[in-house]
Amino acid sequence: MRWDGQLRDPGAAEAAADAGSSAPEAGSVSAKATDPALPGLERSTLAALPGHLRTVRAPEFQGAVFHEVLAKSALNRVPGQSSMPFAWTINPYRGCSHACVYCVSPETLILCADGRQRPLRELQVGAEIIGTERRGRYRRYVRTTILDKWGTRKVAYRVAIADGTTLIASGDHRFLTDRGWKFVRNSESGQRPHLTTANRLMGFGLGGGASRGAVDIEGDAYRRGYLAGMVRGDGMIFRRSYDDGSRVRDIVMFRLALADEEALDRSRRYLEAEGIVVRERPFAPASSTRRAIRALHTAARKQVEAIERITHETRFADLDWCAGFLAGVFDAEGSCSRGIVRIPNRNPEFLSEISAAMERFELSHTVEPARPNGVRSIRLLGGLPARQRFFATVQPAITRKLSVEGVAVKTVADLRVVAIEPLEGERELLDITTGTGDFIANGVISHNCFARGTHRYLDFDTGADFDQQIVVKVNVAEVLARELARPKWARETVALGTNTDPYQRAEGRYRLMPGIIEALSRSRTPISILTKGTLLRRDLPQLAVAAERAPVDLAMSIAIGDHELQQSVEPGTPSTRARLETVARAREAGLPIDVFVMPVLPHLSDGAQQLDALLREIREAGARSVMYGPLHLRAGVKPWFFAWLRREHPDLVARYRGLYPEGASRAPQEYRRALAARIRPLIRKHGLEWAPGRPAIRETPEPAIPQLQPQPTLF
Repeated sequence: MRWDGQLRDPGAAEAAADAGSSAPEAGSVSAKATDPALPGLERSTLAALPGHLRTVRAPEFQGAVFHEVLAKSALNRVPGQSSMPFAWTINPYRGCSHACVYCVSPETLILCADGRQRPLRELQVGAEIIGTERRGRYRRYVRTTILDKWGTRKVAYRVAIADGTTLIASGDHRFLTDRGWKFVRNSESGQRPHLTTANRLMGFGLGGGASRGAVDIEGDAYRRGYLAGMVRGDGMIFRRSYDDGSRVRDIVMFRLALADEEALDRSRRYLEAEGIVVRERPFAPASSTRRAIRALHTAARKQVEAIERITHETRFADLDWCAGFLAGVFDAEGSCSRGIVRIPNRNPEFLSEISAAMERFELSHTVEPARPNGVRSIRLLGGLPARQRFFATVQPAITRKLSVEGVAVKTVADLRVVAIEPLEGERELLDITTGTGDFIANGVISHNCFARGTHRYLDFDTGADFDQQIVVKVNVAEVLARELARPKWARETVALGTNTDPYQRAEGRYRLMPGIIEALSRSRTPISILTKGTLLRRDLPQLAVAAERAPVDLAMSIAIGDHELQQSVEPGTPSTRARLETVARAREAGLPIDVFVMPVLPHLSDGAQQLDALLREIREAGARSVMYGPLHLRAGVKPWFFAWLRREHPDLVARYRGLYPEGASRAPQEYRRALAARIRPLIRKHGLEWAPGRPAIRETPEPAIPQLQPQPTLF
């Protein structure tokens, strides 16, 4: 982030030192501090510089080249004439890796940690899902978390699988095959592994069967089917007559006792939807071998008769009813032990009805021989693929029966690739970053991006090298620890994120920040971090520990509240919602966090209602204060921005020409005053004023750089 015109490039001095050019004393700034020391250099020249270890082209970072170097210094002193409220910075990366291009359809079903499959569009940062990791000889399904989520528009392909599963993804997305990770399509240069019809994907697939949304679990048919299966499986309807001496009395009663609250809650809700009023009460207390059991009950004759009518109803021609019926039976009596789904019962007629419902969904099964007590079980055949298709189809309520954690990845479904077809035009696509680096998409193992490239408003006047030639100071934590151990170190605040975002995409690969935080924490040095990246969440526990030793200030850049505008200006970046949730996570961790509303876009995001709504969300997320600044268009940025403006908002081009005429990078003073008059009262209204006594930061904007076609993603 550029704070003002005086702090040109706090990372250039260390870059020059890495390159071996008249290296200054650690922490000082050389005479060439404002030179673009590394961006723009030829790769061959850079590779020959002292300190260079190797150059890496990682397939997950198409278009980016990582130059791993040994840094001679980590701390950079801010020039003395700067008005910055800190004296030192650290830049573990020189340059910023451009945005990731992996993405799949928003309707892709993602396997969540509770065993259910949900469309990607419904999932948010922080959601727990299932990924994989190698444990011993096998890759196994494990719980992981969504660290980031973003959207973009790209050309997409439909990948057809032999079992009927289909996947819609960009050509740059990767899936795990029996021969390793493969991209959907080859690169233009023809030099990367990609899917062919000779490949078999890993996972369990969807099998072409019903998926989430194929049945309406809130519809009448599903509801009645569920109640029929649940009551017949585990309910009791009791009738008795007795003579009290004056007349014969009839007693009728219904009871449904369950240990699983999810199934009990669904049953009560469905009964109420049918107009049946029941009461809930304790049935059996918990013991050392049994969970507590609660029961739904009613002794009202009309209510019981209504339950009886639903219970004895059969509608095998209705798929929704069959799905509900199987879900109710499974919640009532079913089990999933060692990956085998069984539904036991001793009533032959009931077992026959369960079998008939399964046949409606072509679920292969068998009826096991009777046990000594006369109970027989219907066992689902087909392993994990059939099990997951059963759960996705009937959608039972009880979560504990659905878990796949710890299960080995053993593909038994026919997941051969049979076709890869380009789709017409561009499509809205989404992707996520997870803790394991993968996720389960439509039942197959899908690679994700490492952490997103999150600094999006940098001055790219050094050209494409700035986002394609990334210098990584792999030893920065070790060098920093030595510098902080020097007796002369005065424990002054060290800022990260002033030049390049420390949580840019490459951080997901190199993980430099944990070592940096640890070194600063051990030396009790105050830390200040500015980022747009939700990968910050990964290090919040470590930062909370550091805050016990020295002040830790965090800041998140959130420029635009409107989702469509934000994605148009910042395609591929973490959404405003994801950033707000990261703010909330920081506050939950006990860490103060401020928000930079930069840049405010004239005539696009500067309306009073827009600003008021954004500031309200920022306050609700728990931010401590807000700083703001209008759009700043440096010379290297202006052509890109105006090209985007002509394409997306041609009616505003003339206005912007008036605000930013040739040679001008800042909005005129009149506009800045008008913006201040509009936003400052709103900041006060929401209690987001910069706290008294804290050093003031000049309201300097960051230039927004929209993505231009057919150029590669810029941010």
